[in-house]
Amino acid sequence: MDSYSEIIAFAHEHHNEDPLRLLLQQQRYPTVNLSLVAQQLEGQRQASVKWPTLASCDDYFYPPKLNREQSSSEATACYKAQLFLSLGGGTLADLTGGMGIDSYFMALQASHVDYFELNPDLFPIAKHNFQALRQDNISCRQGDSIVLLQASNEHYDMILIDPARRDIKGRKVSAFEDCTPNLLTHLDLLLSRCRYLLVKASPMIDIHQALRQLPQTTQIHIVALNNECKEILFLLSSHTEEHPLCPTIRCLNLHNGNPSSFQFQQHEEAEAVPTFTNSIHQYLYEPHAALMKGGCFNLISQHFNLNKLARNTHLYTSPLLLTDFPGRTFQVLDEIPLNAKKAATLLPDHKVHIISRNHPLTPDQLYKKLKLSEGGTLFLIATTLSSTPRLWLCRLLAAQ
Repeated sequence: MDSYSEIIAFAHEHHNEDPLRLLLQQQRYPTVNLSLVAQQLEGQRQASVKWPTLASCDDYFYPPKLNREQSSSEATACYKAQLFLSLGGGTLADLTGGMGIDSYFMALQASHVDYFELNPDLFPIAKHNFQALRQDNISCRQGDSIVLLQASNEHYDMILIDPARRDIKGRKVSAFEDCTPNLLTHLDLLLSRCRYLLVKASPMIDIHQALRQLPQTTQIHIVALNNECKEILFLLSSHTEEHPLCPTIRCLNLHNGNPSSFQFQQHEEAEAVPTFTNSIHQYLYEPHAALMKGGCFNLISQHFNLNKLARNTHLYTSPLLLTDFPGRTFQVLDEIPLNAKKAATLLPDHKVHIISRNHPLTPDQLYKKLKLSEGGTLFLIATTLSSTPRLWLCRLLAAQ
């Protein structure tokens, strides 16, 4: 049993089994590649959360764990596809195709997609899966995408590239010059072959340095999923008349299917004047992860008329409840001293979620000091106000 479809069918028949236990039954199923079956079972369970569309495809073959972990989620792939459509759609080349998630969801909005993949083992899996998904406007090309692009005369409406962010020793890297392929070396070629170049970068990248390296950038999209920063997208234009003096930065959090976004330009942040406070009001506000990465901390204070707790404390407070704040909103219930007995009276079940922002103790240290464990419905926000470490017990009202 070697074909993808046969392995998938066997996995569906044993969908309730534990993959690790199934691997121990090789004597019972001597003709079955149980390693690939276990890979399918793990992928199917992961897909129910990460790629719900794939989970409904009966003939989808899941690649190894590393490829799945490195792939876009369905939510972030759909966001890129909508961005592509907003720019006019058309033809697209995915130069670092991988598992093919971006290629597939882009193809739903494109007239045609060219999928490129260097890995000879991953390539046939993606090709099979595009056919299983009945997406017939994707052409698959195996090999070094830069070499193949140089040898062709193709021109696309958009090129998407997500350079591999591991060095030859397998260590994670983030700078463009350390990734493979080196985007900076091939930038002129890429821009000569498309109208728009969409670069997917590491969430750890230095945005200011990246902008110096990519002066053709027109927009930056910082994408978080459920308050975890997942992707930073640099949109470059090959048309010089589209190059702004200051690109727009859009900070987006995809939360329960509802996007919450805030956009700005760097000069707006530089010119913004925050207001500070020496006291906590009824409500506390924590920006979502994409805003934290974007760094528009002064502008948040000015735009939403919120008081910032301190220059290096990126939390805000107000006596008024804002219903559209891009992040988490908390109601302040009480202040807690750094004392385990007092904490026990306010938290009889000894459970709480701790957030530490510009506080000398980490959440783990606070859990130990206060003899608490993670859980429950309340939050303990540890921060610094007027140079003094403080703790506030809060209730989460909203998250966007």
